[in-house]
Amino acid sequence: MSTEEMEGVIEALLFTAGEALALSKIAGALEEDPETVRQVLLAMKEKMEHADRGVRLIELDGAYQLGTKESLYPYLIKLIHIPKKEVLTNVLLETLSIIAYKQPVTRQEIEAIRGVKSDRAVNKLVEYDLVREVGRLDAPGRPILFGTTEEFLRCFGVSSLGELPAAAPEKAEAFRREAREEAGLEPEDPVEIEP
Repeated sequence: MSTEEMEGVIEALLFTAGEALALSKIAGALEEDPETVRQVLLAMKEKMEHADRGVRLIELDGAYQLGTKESLYPYLIKLIHIPKKEVLTNVLLETLSIIAYKQPVTRQEIEAIRGVKSDRAVNKLVEYDLVREVGRLDAPGRPILFGTTEEFLRCFGVSSLGELPAAAPEKAEAFRREAREEAGLEPEDPVEIEP
């Protein structure tokens, strides 16, 4: 199959699916090796970004999806009714950031970091499809582990969790000092910090 034919099939698969498809699924449908398909997808993405086209190819943690170019949203709004976007409150953003950076994480771990109950915030994030259950911790009670979703990546404009910004070192040190003070530890007391 030629590259052009593969591009046509990939475009049809992504359009029909309407959601992100894993590279392995696309390669399986094409009966091609994943690396060849990945190269074709990268070329398609580049072409779509630089062409006067209405769609673009979005990569979401190893999966691919067609999406509308952001510059065309004003035209779409004139045509269709856009559902109300949910606003993330500071509480939801704080909870979401803990989950994004510590995942997989239990509700109890989230509450230990925040210092308050977080049931409502976690449930709201699950409802918004930004967070999902990713398993259970092998501990008494088997608490649920939470992680982020593809929708989280889409909403925050990143293709993988590796693209999330790192905390500034001076901020991290200030947080450590505050945590030590709250815990009543002396500055020289050793503390084990998990990576």
